[in-house]
Amino acid sequence: MPPVRPAAIRRTATTLADGRELIYFDDSEPYVSGQRTRRLDDPRPLPDRFAPIPQPDGSLAPVTGPQMRRDPLTGDWIPMAGHRMNRTFMPSADACPLCPAREDADYSDGEIPATDYDVAVFENRFPALLAVPGAPTEPWAVDGEELWQARPASGRCEVVCFSSDHDSSFADLTPGRVRTIVEAWADRTAALSELPGVQQVFCFENRGPEIGVTLPHPHGQIYAFGYVTPRTRTMLERAAEHRAATGGHLLRDVLEAELRAGERIVAESEHWVGYVPAAARWPVEVHLAPRRDVLDLPGLTDAERDDLAVTYLELLRRLDRFFVDGAGAPVPLPYVAGWHQAVLGEGRELGRLHLQLLSVRRAPGKLKYLAGVESGMASWISDTTPERVAARLQELA
Repeated sequence: MPPVRPAAIRRTATTLADGRELIYFDDSEPYVSGQRTRRLDDPRPLPDRFAPIPQPDGSLAPVTGPQMRRDPLTGDWIPMAGHRMNRTFMPSADACPLCPAREDADYSDGEIPATDYDVAVFENRFPALLAVPGAPTEPWAVDGEELWQARPASGRCEVVCFSSDHDSSFADLTPGRVRTIVEAWADRTAALSELPGVQQVFCFENRGPEIGVTLPHPHGQIYAFGYVTPRTRTMLERAAEHRAATGGHLLRDVLEAELRAGERIVAESEHWVGYVPAAARWPVEVHLAPRRDVLDLPGLTDAERDDLAVTYLELLRRLDRFFVDGAGAPVPLPYVAGWHQAVLGEGRELGRLHLQLLSVRRAPGKLKYLAGVESGMASWISDTTPERVAARLQELA
């Protein structure tokens, strides 16, 4: 396969007015060669996000950041991010905070001061996880009850803007631009993995209003968690049981079993395999895994990253034709696509990189709602079979 990577990718970091980090990943001229540089100053009159907060009595209260509480019934940590209630919701295109600044404006309230960009990454203005310098780090008991443990919801949340074009989507991008995004994912995973207290890094995209997207501009997010998430914890437990019983690696053995069965394989390339898992929960669900054992995105070779840019795009474009309306026109698929990467502490050796893409759409105009048994008992019931979903995606190849 010919290389799809840009000739070079230039990484340029700066700081926004309130102290958050912004990074441009450029693959186009004249920026990639350094002949020009994207705008680095942020002219917005934003206060430092960690500055003490004025109180009615004239005193200053320190910023404490979000907290999280442990559910004693499940052991899950639940971040309490009340400030996110006021985040931007479905703005018009001319007020989108992810669009580049306008040429005719002194400054906009957007998050990216440049008038154009290739790929941009910045710290979320409304983060669910935030490490506040100098904030208390010791856990405490809610209402003095030891049963209810709480601690700061430390970590970091970033936004990845896939394109400066407000009306595009990931599936509209070129393989070269996707290759730049893969580089950004890997760069940020490596950097966030070095932060104190981070236990896992999750790169993901929410696409479509049906998923709950609040900004339609094509973008994804990255969460650096200060704890191991519930799904990952469960997967690690199953992987440890599998290794103890068989000596094998669960995620590798799942991939090899899918390859032997063959029926649910929907994409194959030199380095990647896409399949509908045998016990898929969602109306549409696809996993994409490397053939080689890789722990995380930074561990991918250049050839694997090149191949991923092409294979993932082909998969997304098929998924956008999975459903058609009464006139036979494709119905764009709402989805969540997230990269499962190895944790950074105990159990890292049990991890294996793979993408999980899922959709709540079960038919044109119909969504899968997590009602009684799913929401109340976490007992899933599928409305279809993995074999039917795989057959449809194979038909679209």
